[in-house]
Parts: sequence; C-alpha cells; structure tokens
Amino acid sequence: MGSNSIAATNKPHAVCIPYPAQGHISPMLKLAKLLYHKGFYITFVNTEYNHKRLLRSRGPNALDGLPDFKFQTIPDGLPSSDADSTQDIPSLCLSTSKNCIVPFSNLISRLNNSSPEIPPVTCIVSSGFMSFTLQAAQQFGLPEVLLWTPSACGVLGYAQYCHLVERGYTPLKDMSQVTNGYLETKIDWIPGMRDDIRLRDLPSFIRTTSSDDVMLNYILNEVKNIPKGSAVIINTFDDLEHEALKALSAMNPRVYSIGPLHLILNQIQDQERLKSIDSNLWKEESGCIEWLNNKEPNSVVYVNFGSITVMSAQQLTEFAWGLANSKKQFLWIIRPDAVVGDKAILPKEFVEETEERSMLASWCPQEQVLNHPAIGGFLTHSGWNSTLESICGGVPLICWPFFAEQPTNCRYSCVEWEIGMEINNDVKRDEVEVLVRELMDGEKGQKMRNKALYCKKKAEEAVGPNGSSYKNLEKLFEEVLLPVSSQ
Repeated sequence: MGSNSIAATNKPHAVCIPYPAQGHISPMLKLAKLLYHKGFYITFVNTEYNHKRLLRSRGPNALDGLPDFKFQTIPDGLPSSDADSTQDIPSLCLSTSKNCIVPFSNLISRLNNSSPEIPPVTCIVSSGFMSFTLQAAQQFGLPEVLLWTPSACGVLGYAQYCHLVERGYTPLKDMSQVTNGYLETKIDWIPGMRDDIRLRDLPSFIRTTSSDDVMLNYILNEVKNIPKGSAVIINTFDDLEHEALKALSAMNPRVYSIGPLHLILNQIQDQERLKSIDSNLWKEESGCIEWLNNKEPNSVVYVNFGSITVMSAQQLTEFAWGLANSKKQFLWIIRPDAVVGDKAILPKEFVEETEERSMLASWCPQEQVLNHPAIGGFLTHSGWNSTLESICGGVPLICWPFFAEQPTNCRYSCVEWEIGMEINNDVKRDEVEVLVRELMDGEKGQKMRNKALYCKKKAEEAVGPNGSSYKNLEKLFEEVLLPVSSQ
C-alpha cells in the first residue's frame, strides 16, 4: 500500500510515544516513519522539555512535520528547566509513571474530537518503559504495541528482576558486593540465556542495597506489563538473538523482531519527504564525514559513549592518553555534559599531541559514521542502538558498558557474537592503548571484524523481502495494527 493511498479520514492513526531520552526517541521515530509509509496518520508525542531541545538543535521549524505526520507534547511532570542534557533518569521514571497518564489521555480525546482532517486514533505505540499508556489504551478500547528499545537479551535480563528479588540476589547486602567478586556469581537458570551469564552481565539496576530503589521497582513494574501489550516489538533480528526472542515469546506470544529498524527504513522509496523529520537532541557536526573522507579504509577508531554515560575527569583523561599512545587516528564524540559535575575538558597536551590525527566533536550522524569505510573499530558504551548500528556497519567493538542493559549487550557482543572486547570499568590508559592496537591491527581484531561482517550480512538478509524482520513487520500490520482500523 502506498503512503498516500488511503483518504486522510479513513487512515489508521497511530499515536507514538517514546521514553523521553535520545536512545528511545530515535528507534521510535524510525518505527513511526515505517507506519507512515504504510499509510498511517502519525501523531508523535515528545515531552515539552525534549520538544524544546529538538527545536534548539534542529531549528524552529524542525517539528512542523507533514500534513499527516504531526508532533505533539505532554509535560513530563518535572520542574521546568532549559538545560541541554538528558534529565536524571530515576526522576524521569518516577515522574512519567505518575504524571503523564492524564495529559496523555487528554491528548487522545483531543485528537479524536479535533477536526475532520484528523482521523480518530486507532492504536497506541509506546515505549516498553512508558507502559502507563496501557491505561489509556484500555480507556479508549485501542490495541497497544510496546516497543522495547533494548536488545532482546537486555529485555530478557530485565524480565529476571522479579526472580532475582525472590531468590535473594538483589537488593545487595551492602555496596561492597559490587566490587568484592559477588557480581561474578553465575546465574544458570535463565531460559534463553547461556548458563555462564554472571550477575554483572545482567542490567545494572540490581546493584542497589535498597528494596525501595526507584529503578529496581520501576523495571519490576514495566516488565509486568509485557504480557498486557497487544504486541511487543523488539529492534533486533532473529538470527542474532533467536534464543532470547524465543524466551520472551513465552511472556507474550506476539513478540515481533523487526530490526534493525534503520536498515528497513533505508529501503523506503519516499525517504526524501521523511528526511525532514529527525530526532537528534544534540546539534550534529557535519564536518566528521568530510574528515573521514580523507582517511584510509579501516584506519580510524570511532569513540562515542552515547547520550547518557557520564564519567569522572580521571576516566576521561585515561581514555584520552590511551588513544594518544595507541598512535591511531580517532574521531571522538564528547558531549559537553559527559563528565560528572563538570564540563568535559581534555588535557591541553593531549589535544596538541593528537591534533594531526584526531577529530573531536560534540555529536555526529552516527549511522553514517559507522558505515564509513575509514572506520576500523568502535569504542562504545554498548548501548543497543550503537551496538546494532555497529553490526550493520560491520565494525568490531571495544565495550565499556556504563549502566542499564549495556553490560548484557557487552557480554553478548564479546562472548556470544564475538564482535567485541570488554575494557575494565576502572579504565587505565595502558589497557586502552593495548586494546585499541589489538582492535585495529591484531589477529583478534581481524577475527572480530570478520564476525561483525558476518552479522552485518545476516542483518541485511533479515530486512530483505524474504527476511524474518521484513515478514514480521508485515505480520504486525496484518495481525495487530490494521484489523481494527478496517472494521
């Protein structure tokens, strides 16, 4: 079905609401574009705070949308602020789960009664971390699809929290257990996971001593709602995470892996119209690509710790000197808010020593960077979007996981898929130097690159016309999203 083949008022109408952080907004926007391409009218809901940030980073008309792809906002319930960084995650979780349901339901009522040009809402697509929206789905009698933006293995890790609490693994007795070897405990009873998974490979919110911990309880609650969604979408593909997906479908039989979303989206014909709609909360520096264009194939290390990771000034310095001492060329993305309580400032001597072979920027078009032939490796925080984009670029990894399900992604990248090497959390420049050289020139680096290229081929097959992700997307429309609207 072409994107404009249905008269506006008869169109199915999806309201898409991501969790309000960069790593969740991007995949939700990609999914919204796929729905739009299939003939849906789209209402995309950001928080007021992120709406302002998007206008700042992308210009005052960035969210005008298209006649049938509109942006709306709801308040997140936090005190207002003009900061340009990711909000405190626990505060945001508490606030959205308590304060967003009323404005969200009001928005749906408004959309249903606003004007003849806007078709009535036929489904809700929300982040798995915003499952308060299920109340609205129930209230309006709509199907609700939950998009879980982590990897399947990450979601499976979260789904174990209730068992970990029941069996007494968490909360911890005291915080010394984070460093005394306790986290090396093997957890060999998780269906769909290998039996050499350790506590430290599971999503990090179990590392708390309080049974009232905000994140622990938030996750326990969100995971309980997986069976309640009309369907669950995961941005991954069967060949990569077959076992984890199988285990998740025991929780909800309608689990659809339809990733990598950006690869499916790249195949769409009317891309041009959709290009104007983008979701980067930081201003991209386009100079990165020009800089890479002058570099030899596989000669540059790309360094980016994502939109949330913060480190100490000491850790930043160790990474810097490790990169400098490796003598490799590197492109390093450093957000202004990347250092705890401080501006991210690199040692002057480091900047002088490496300026001939490095580029430092505050944000970049990452997907384009990872597909650039000059990139030979990626030093990453192991966020899922980054890991998936790296796989699609055939680029091997050095993993420095920070929080949430990043340790799980790191473990799978290094052990299961063999495309990465882990770096010690207590980062030291010598280790950085050794790993960067191994990644770029070593035998292990070459093996990882071959594995990454193999995974890339599998990802491309998954989104092709006979691929699992492509077929799952079609099934999602036929089985869940369209039956209601065609009645």
